Amino acid sequence: MIVFGFAEIITSLTHNFFGLHSAALAVATLVGAGVGALYAAAGLVILIMKRRAAQLALLLLVMVVAGRLFLVVTGLYQLNSLRQTAAMVAGTVITAGVAIFIAWQRSAFR
Repeated sequence: MIVFGFAEIITSLTHNFFGLHSAALAVATLVGAGVGALYAAAGLVILIMKRRAAQLALLLLVMVVAGRLFLVVTGLYQLNSLRQTAAMVAGTVITAGVAIFIAWQRSAFR
């Protein structure tokens, strides 16, 4: 999650990451970097392995999914190609999958 978060930050700052593009607007940069920072923070928090940390990580991941949806709905993340759309869908599914996995494994957290 930490690596994915930094990848989101890099994409928002450069507006290009492995051929994927984001809108070159200040608000797109800020929201995208914020989403990436939340994702990285969730990865750091989950390393604590405490129940409260897992709950915080889940909240952060919900915020990441909401931020990604906000980027799409407002047009700040362009869905003008199959590759762009697939990247957004895959990233959101991965994020949701990680959140579900953390919730499912909640007994592993002290």
